[in-house]
Formats: sequence, structure tokens, C-alpha cells
Amino acid sequence: MELQRLREIFDTKASFAIVVGSGYSLDEMGGALALYLALSSLGKDVSVISSREPLVEVSNLVGIDKVKPYFESKSGDLVVSFPYQGDEIGKVSYTLESGLLNIIVKPKENSLSFGEKDVLFRRSGEVPQVLIAVGVKRLSELSAQFSIDRLKDTTIVNIDKFGNNEGFGDIVVIGQTASSISEQIANILVTLAYPMDPDISQNLMDGIVSATADFQSPQTSSLAFEMTGILLRNGAFRESVSPRTQPMTQRVSPQSFGYPSPPARPGMGRSVSPQAVQTPASQVARSSSPQSIREFPREQKKDDLPAGRQEAPPDWLSPKIYKGSTNVE
Repeated sequence: MELQRLREIFDTKASFAIVVGSGYSLDEMGGALALYLALSSLGKDVSVISSREPLVEVSNLVGIDKVKPYFESKSGDLVVSFPYQGDEIGKVSYTLESGLLNIIVKPKENSLSFGEKDVLFRRSGEVPQVLIAVGVKRLSELSAQFSIDRLKDTTIVNIDKFGNNEGFGDIVVIGQTASSISEQIANILVTLAYPMDPDISQNLMDGIVSATADFQSPQTSSLAFEMTGILLRNGAFRESVSPRTQPMTQRVSPQSFGYPSPPARPGMGRSVSPQAVQTPASQVARSSSPQSIREFPREQKKDDLPAGRQEAPPDWLSPKIYKGSTNVE
């Protein structure tokens, strides 16, 4: 990792833009927002951009409300955008009244299909001096926010996990053995001695936990554990593991799954006092009632038995007593 060069880039008085890949995960967004908070605390002019609207799974990340679909520069042209469908707009004009510029959009026939809340205001024509791509696989993906030709003078930092990344950019940070992007960004901030407050630490912790399946993934790296210890010391916390994922430590009896209790066998198991096995008289009465006794036919003809079966011997229902003979047939 070119840490010295990375330090020189981050220490410049430049405009920064952090772009998150369109197919981002909690790991990528958590790392990007942690980097955004760190650079903002240093007084940097920084924006975080994603062409994809924030998902529910990342709604708890600190700074998620700062994510924009486009780059907002402090200079450049001011663009007013609104939806356009078919030929519904007949004329666009403007007037100057009391120091205000009024843009007038007249419908062609009927009323317009959009309202005030659909109008967007943004600045264009400018590109950031430093662009940090987080989880962006290809340079062409940046075309959703910028003109690629205009990025020729922009310093691009590419941060990603090992995989199908093209390796574009001036500085490429792709951990060959890293299990998450968040652990790599945490390592950058720690190495450069940048601020690691509880909000930054929590975003990175959430990213690492998500990418490593709560550290259960076999691809979890040693760097993930190392950075986790630092994040915990800086105010991050781990949510308790769901009971469904906790190992079972108590012995479970078959009866808890609906299986009947096995019959008692003399001479086996631990001794039980007579008081512990006494049966209430009411229960004895219920168990001996006619409804609880299954009646067997007293007599059955041999012809009624299934093929291959013979009539049961007369002593079949009588108790069997083992007499100690060694000749077992």
C-alpha cells in the first residue's frame, strides 16, 4: 500500500468525492461513510455519492443522509432538472422580477405531470480533484456521475476487495487476503493516525460484521480481528448474536421434540425414591378406566391372519422372565 502517497493526497486542500458502487453492500457503504466522516472532521470538502438509493439495511449507518446521487460542487453551472414525458411541455421561458429569475414551464395542452417536489437543483461542469472509488469494479461505472473524459486530471483512489476489479486508478488498494473493505479502510485510518471516533468505528464495525457473517465465515482474515479490537476500544460495539445462531449448550431430551418417554427398565438408570414415583390415585383411576384399555379379540381364526404369519403362541402376552441360562436361542 502506498501509504505515504495516500497521506499526501488526503492532506491536500482539494475537493473530494467518495463514490460507492451501484451494487453496494453494507460493508462498502459502511467503509465509505467512515472515510467520509474522517475526512470531514479534518475540514475537507468531501461528498459521498451513489447512483443507488440507500437501502433499509444501511439505514442505521451514521452519515447515510449525506449520500447524494450526483456530485455537488461549489462552482460550475447550476442546472435545474425536472421530469419530461412526451410532448407535454409547450414552452420554457424566464422573467426577472424583484431580483428573482423565474423559469416558466408552460404545458402544451393539459397540466404538467410533475410538481415542485420533482424539481432538482445541482451544479455541473465540475469534477472533484480527488475521487475515491469504494467497491467500484470498473472505471465505466463512474460515468453515471461524471464524464470519464473530464476525470483525466482527477486523482483516483480505488479501494476494493480482491475479485473482479479492473485495478483502475492512480492508487489501488485491493487486499489480496482481506475479508472486507471496512477492515482495509480501518487499517488506512489507523496507519495514517486519522480520527476514529465512535461513529466512524461503529460504521466500520457494522461493515466488518456484515462481510464476515459475524466472524463465522472461513474467509475472515486476521486483519478483521485486529481492526475489530481497535474499533471496540474506540467506542464501537457488537450486537448480541441471535439465539438461533448460538451453539446449543444444554442437553435436550427426546421428549422436547414430541417423542414418548421410554419405558422404565429394572436395574437401569439412577435410583429413585419411592416418593418420587408415586402416582396419584386419580391418575390411576383414569388409566384403568375402560376407555383407556384397548380390547383385543379373544379368538382369531388362523385363516384371517396375513400370509406368511402364524398364530401367536398362547403365552405371547404373558411376562417373560430371564432365568439365567447361557443357552440363548
